[in-house]
Amino acid sequence: MENTTVLTFTMTAYTVMENYKHGLFTIFLLLYCITIILNSLLITVIHQNKALHQPMNVFTCMLSINEIYGSTSLLPAIMVVLMSETHEVIVKWCMAQVYFLHTYAAAEFLILAVMGYDRYAAICFPLHYHSIMSNSKVAKLVALAGLYPLIAFACFYSLTLQLSFCGKVMPKLYCVNIELVKNSCSNDSQLYISTLGLVLLPLFVVPQVAMIAFSYVKISRVCRNLSRESQRNALKTCIPHLLSLLIYTIGLLFEMIQTRFDMIRVSFETRIFMSLYFVIIPSIANPVLYGLGTQIVRVHILNLIVRYKILPTNLAKAVVA
Repeated sequence: MENTTVLTFTMTAYTVMENYKHGLFTIFLLLYCITIILNSLLITVIHQNKALHQPMNVFTCMLSINEIYGSTSLLPAIMVVLMSETHEVIVKWCMAQVYFLHTYAAAEFLILAVMGYDRYAAICFPLHYHSIMSNSKVAKLVALAGLYPLIAFACFYSLTLQLSFCGKVMPKLYCVNIELVKNSCSNDSQLYISTLGLVLLPLFVVPQVAMIAFSYVKISRVCRNLSRESQRNALKTCIPHLLSLLIYTIGLLFEMIQTRFDMIRVSFETRIFMSLYFVIIPSIANPVLYGLGTQIVRVHILNLIVRYKILPTNLAKAVVA
């Protein structure tokens, strides 16, 4: 391999999509519009109603902002590459997308961990909830969830930014760090960065897993001593969060499978679904879970829809009922 730095990567995953690119472009555009509309609607409803200015809803807004961030980092770029003749992307843009998508994934998990802690405080200490989740603590948690992924991944990613690239093939629909490293000119750098990534991975996973596990162990212990009605109410407040965690875990599993196993024998439709799941499904499911799935938010969404006559009143009530 010549030690010459390339300027573009060829996204080989798009070759099997050539005959369907116009239909897929329409689907991706529709999904992107739905993601933006759903998350923007949820943010707007929470922002405009003071009754919803509670810590959990603040974290919900943050989750929706992250969904917009992640989907905007992915879908517009996919649509552009899909409609191009060569399916090539500039190396600098590819490196930027890696940073955007990896920080999106890290922030998603950290926000979900913070939301788990909020559920722990609300259910285990209902009388002291507002003192525990004070405005200053909420601000600190928001800063932690927003800044930690950006700074921590930037420190690690600075190693990749120093690489020169000889390989030109990016075998996915989007750029990821491990494929960038595989395309580097130095085999030593590939081994070092890959090993360091495995060593540092617990920093992005273990604290969040510990926080979530701690929160739900405590919640389960408290619920044992509650009446059945109180248990049902506690479960209702946890269901959206638990479903969000399940969706995130499935997306993480899909990414691990694609990274570790040969996917050549898997149909291209399945590969597309598995590749895009980790951004598209959470970005659509989470605003539905925390919007339509939460009664007080659902009521305010209904009021907003009726006020601006977005849908006929009867239809709007049926949608959010």
